[in-house]
Amino acid sequence: MSGSRQFRLLRERRFAPFFVAQACGAGNDNLLTNLLLLAVAYPTARAAGLEPKLLVNLLFILPFVLFSGAAGQLADRFDKSRVLQAVKAAELAIVALAALGLALHNAALLLASVFLMGTHAAFFAPAKYGLLPQVLRPSELVGGNALLAAGTFVAILAGALGAGLLVAHAGVAAGAVALLAVALAGFGASLWIPRLPPAAPGLALTLNPWAATRANLEAARASRAVFLSLLGLSWFWFYGALLLAQLPGLAGGGGADVVTLMLGVLAVAVGSGALLCERLSGHKVEIGLVPFGSIGLTLFALDLGVAAPQLAATAPGVGAFLGQPHALRLLVDLAGLGLFGGLYAVPLYAVVQERAPPHALARVIGANSMLNALFMVAAALYGSLLLALGLTVPQLLLVTGAVNAAVALYIYTLLPEFLLRFVAWVLIHSLYRLEERGLDNIPQEGAALLVCNHVSFADALVISAACPRPIRFVMERAIFEAPVINVLARGMKAVPIAPHKVDAAVYEQAFATVARELSAGQLVCIFPEGRLTADGAVAPFRPGLMRILAQTPVPVVPLALSGLWGSVFSRHRARALAPLLRSVSSRVGIAAGPPVPPGEATPELLRERVLALRGPRA
Repeated sequence: MSGSRQFRLLRERRFAPFFVAQACGAGNDNLLTNLLLLAVAYPTARAAGLEPKLLVNLLFILPFVLFSGAAGQLADRFDKSRVLQAVKAAELAIVALAALGLALHNAALLLASVFLMGTHAAFFAPAKYGLLPQVLRPSELVGGNALLAAGTFVAILAGALGAGLLVAHAGVAAGAVALLAVALAGFGASLWIPRLPPAAPGLALTLNPWAATRANLEAARASRAVFLSLLGLSWFWFYGALLLAQLPGLAGGGGADVVTLMLGVLAVAVGSGALLCERLSGHKVEIGLVPFGSIGLTLFALDLGVAAPQLAATAPGVGAFLGQPHALRLLVDLAGLGLFGGLYAVPLYAVVQERAPPHALARVIGANSMLNALFMVAAALYGSLLLALGLTVPQLLLVTGAVNAAVALYIYTLLPEFLLRFVAWVLIHSLYRLEERGLDNIPQEGAALLVCNHVSFADALVISAACPRPIRFVMERAIFEAPVINVLARGMKAVPIAPHKVDAAVYEQAFATVARELSAGQLVCIFPEGRLTADGAVAPFRPGLMRILAQTPVPVVPLALSGLWGSVFSRHRARALAPLLRSVSSRVGIAAGPPVPPGEATPELLRERVLALRGPRA
């Protein structure tokens, strides 16, 4: 999908009505909660001895804990478009109740409406994220999620700003009218969402909310990568909730206008980072961006913690705040946090949508909603505890930045694929410019054997960077055990192999592992030359691949790498400096040919296909 294609989705019926409906919902959520805070909640909460914002946020988050289990099941059991329409219809009744509460200045009605809006959001989320893989092509998944994230954060900002402007200049009654108007717009848009087949029409619904939640968590835990992605997303919301709670303290006395400025910078930056994902990922789900995002989240949080103490208390107003020498640095840090937050979160949502079973995706999203809510509550408790222990807001940010680095490293240790894809992504965006041809010949699901010429030590990383699916590589044991490469190879779960006459046990174990992976529907890549090329030519293919196909007959996809011969990672005889210089920004090609049926595949035929794909450039 080209860069313009990302925005072209906004003109297509399969996406645009859904986009408008969810943006209206996100905007109304924040419009209502902010109207409540400004109009009624402060005196009510103070009388109860509670912080007003804490009370409202807890009321909004609680339904995610209570109802996300049922919401996920409903979205899998029924047509997601109909679920979204029912939720948007319920929103009309909820905002009518809120409008009545605003007119009467009745705190009980308004607090009840906040709880119900949280319930509306809890039922909306699984259908919202579960719908995207049904209406978008794989190449559009990252772009669609990016638009969704950008639209959501802009809507959140609009809701917060709109509440303040309406109360200040038009009164509470105008706020009630705005709630009803936005809800009507969202409901109208939802009616245009195309019908979709249910993902699990025979699913038995569980009335017990705790049993439903447990079932959703079990569905999420079925895939290690999916569950760790959910934990990564929940940490993102922990991190974001903690940061947002500290904005008044960072304003340095500048007041609500400065906090609004900070919110605006964050919202625009998150949206920009989300939209940037589509371009940086090469229009595919690129989990290598997740570590990149976590690095930025750490560095900008640490710098924010250093910069904040240098701001002095100022008179209220944006002008007085911006007049300080370090104010711009603080805003840049907030923008950096938002930008890298978008780069971090969007690929994780896409990973969940791509790898979770389609029949259980909404339930997995329901589990994600529940985990997010718990992590946000934990963020409030964590921040309150550290501040109560005597930490200042800047110190809290410094500690949290360091904790973020530790959490990221822990997750990437549990799932090295994220870190390895990051290494591959950096490789092809620094040393190489990757040109791809025919990669749609690699099946999006199911088993296949990939066969490729072997040019350099970086071959596996280049192939991994080009293919969104995980691949098990069969690797010569001498290369597998080389320093540095060994760390990467183990993280990639590469399969070491040695000649039978050298180590029969390793040889047999390699074939057994390949058979097991292919039987499980995975991709396996072999380099049938058996060794790195010493002269840039493609050596004859060894017959071991025929044994693989005899054990597990699967389609064989020929791959060809070009442009790597002569690089620092190849066995070119030139001195190290010359190939290193040639590596910088050099063009590297990867091409895939049509799958060859297992009954037709021979070493000679596959070598001919690889040579034809490679062309004259080694």
